[in-house]
Amino acid sequence: MQRIKGYHAHVYYDASTLEQARELCEEAARLFPVTMGRMHQQPVGPHPDWSCQLAFGPEVVGVVLPWLALYRKGLVVFLHPLTGDELADHRDHAIWMGAVRPLKLSIFGG
Repeated sequence: MQRIKGYHAHVYYDASTLEQARELCEEAARLFPVTMGRMHQQPVGPHPDWSCQLAFGPEVVGVVLPWLALYRKGLVVFLHPLTGDELADHRDHAIWMGAVRPLKLSIFGG
């Protein structure tokens, strides 16, 4: 079993939901030991939509994940562990809240 070093939650949004996403991410960073990334207004990396990354340790996934599920208000959230295998983390270990979006896994050789 691979050790999970942390998690990334990617909150997806578009122009009409940008402020909603910003509020969700900022609130997560206020409530939990979560590092909020930039509010990207273009697809970045494997992500097909605009997104903001929330990074956190494995010790808080049990409170961050259900909080996101309850307060995402229709936003799509893609959550994955950090095991050192980026392809498997994004493809095999993914947790989706809302619609599953097509990731560009080719950047990881997948």
